[in-house]
Amino acid sequence: MLTFRESVEATGAATAAATDSRMLLGSGILERIGNTPLVRMERLTAHISGVHILGKAEWANPGGSVKDRAAKAIVLDAMERGLLGGAKNMSLLDATSGNTGIAYAILGAALQFPVTLTMPTNVSPERKRILSAYGANVLWTDPADGTDGAIRKARELAASEPEKYWYADQYSNDNNWRAHYETTANEIWQQTEGRITHFLAGLGTSGTFVGTTRRLKELNPRIQCISLEPDSPFNGLEGLKHMETAIVPRIYDATLADRKIEMGTEAAYAMARRLPREEGLLVGVSAAAAVAGALQIAEECAANGDEAVIVTVLCDAADKYLSERFWEE
Repeated sequence: MLTFRESVEATGAATAAATDSRMLLGSGILERIGNTPLVRMERLTAHISGVHILGKAEWANPGGSVKDRAAKAIVLDAMERGLLGGAKNMSLLDATSGNTGIAYAILGAALQFPVTLTMPTNVSPERKRILSAYGANVLWTDPADGTDGAIRKARELAASEPEKYWYADQYSNDNNWRAHYETTANEIWQQTEGRITHFLAGLGTSGTFVGTTRRLKELNPRIQCISLEPDSPFNGLEGLKHMETAIVPRIYDATLADRKIEMGTEAAYAMARRLPREEGLLVGVSAAAAVAGALQIAEECAANGDEAVIVTVLCDAADKYLSERFWEE
């Protein structure tokens, strides 16, 4: 008969083996995350000499967005620490506006753990259908409360049923920004052969901006890193936060940005409509906002007679937003 200690060790070994097996079966999905291409905006900058805008095409990830990177890092860390998978079969819980939730749902299906999400009811119908297809359990929150309402609901659930849920908390989880420190920034550096002069990214959880900026500043402290957020708490830039009025993510570091740009909803919508006709790029609203911000920087550089290589993050494509009315305006 096994002693208590031997029994515990045997159980732990069996759990680790089962986790390794699930990760092996899901490796096809995991290996496809990252190493996305850079696309050049040629017509947008045709009137500008010596300035280039490049966009990281994050829709090439299996979940269709940049959030696959953070979700992968968060999930793998949790599984390695025995917080997901195994005999307890706890459900991953998190608040999301959509893309991170989709990434979690894909990984949950591939690695066989349940996923529970809190999300505002006004997210696009496309996102709702995608999450349903992957089998995620979604608890809907008041759209007037935005993602902050979803965060409060997730915190409530995590506190009331700790035996049922493992709260991933993408807004506070350091694996979020580390994913971009370790992958996104290094890819950009390699793809531009170190010639990047400016980096711009929108602020949602802030993980993309924080992690990428930290690493790029190590590689070249002269790179200008610019954050972008909506110009008002009442906006149509889904996934982005107006930091002054929102629940500020714990991982956010306001000291990292060399500059902040505030983007209007209509300007982002106009760029979303412009890009497919001029560049053949059908991107989401936050990606369009990022391009609009990058173009602003490009025109300033040109006015000053500066050459520049400006890189931004195209968070996702427009397939999750095509039901929005602004496309018809």
